[in-house]
Amino acid sequence: MAKRALITGVTGQDGSYLAEHLLSLGYRVWGLTRGQANPRKDRVSRLVPDLEFVHGDLMDQGSLVTAVNAVQPDEVYNLGAISFVPMSWQQPELVTEVNGTGVLRMLEAIRIVSGLTKPSANGVVDGQIRFYQASSSEMFGMVTQSPQSETTSFHPRSPYGVVKTYGHYMTRNYRESYGMYAASGILFNHESPRRGAEFVTRKISLAVAQIKLGLQEKLSLGNLDAVRDWGFAGDYVRAMHLMLQQDQPDDYVVGTGQMYSVRDAARIAFECVGLNWEDYVYVDPGLVRPAEVETLCADYSHARKHLGWEPRVEFPELMRMMVESDLKQARLVSEQRAELSGASW
Repeated sequence: MAKRALITGVTGQDGSYLAEHLLSLGYRVWGLTRGQANPRKDRVSRLVPDLEFVHGDLMDQGSLVTAVNAVQPDEVYNLGAISFVPMSWQQPELVTEVNGTGVLRMLEAIRIVSGLTKPSANGVVDGQIRFYQASSSEMFGMVTQSPQSETTSFHPRSPYGVVKTYGHYMTRNYRESYGMYAASGILFNHESPRRGAEFVTRKISLAVAQIKLGLQEKLSLGNLDAVRDWGFAGDYVRAMHLMLQQDQPDDYVVGTGQMYSVRDAARIAFECVGLNWEDYVYVDPGLVRPAEVETLCADYSHARKHLGWEPRVEFPELMRMMVESDLKQARLVSEQRAELSGASW
């Protein structure tokens, strides 16, 4: 019988890649969605035709219990979150409800449906739903050591990072208190052509495509010196799945171990189309975070050793992939507009 998986945040970048990956492995996969009329749901349905849906909301405990009970999943992947860090300063209460308390509600839904009514002193209880929590490298914040591993202390520098830390510790608490199979992936930045336009790498790749076609003149960015460990989202969902196939649950850092600055990202992207980034990029002080996370780099040796996981796509290849995808789309849109403007009525 095929394994059954439930994914929250299925309409996002990671959710769509994970759904594709699990379906390729023979799973039946459900995505949690809040309503029927949802353009993002329509989009992921086109990307992943065999994906099924169930109603539920991370801000509604009852709906999560109903969804988990209806799907009866072997595995739950909690990817649902407001993932754009700057928004956590603008709407910290909403981000807390979704990214923090939403984790607790899903853990409670699994506990209730699994019948884990009291704490367990004997470790993980057999034959129950396995839970994956999408933790974040933003939890490290003002880093105390580099690279960062599972034992590095947390010092989050944004409401987003603080709330993700709460969800991380709550997942660990349910694992230790109830014997729940609950694992967390501390994922470093991961990108793709499906990344939202508000994220810096996609903002860069979209602008490069527009500038190359003469549709845009300049690109505004914030802190060019901020350094990140960027990987490919399609690689990282493989790690998520592997975490739930182990005998015992654990926490795993997932990254590439390589660092690039925002300046590097812009340079690489413009080089893909034969342009000099310095001719087009300017710094907008309004885009600089109130409390910046300057340097993040993953020590993923624990995942390499215990999951057998390695990243396959390096950052320059990733940026080229994103630029080429956005260039193709921009050309298609330009051609369609030209056809419409030239049509006779």
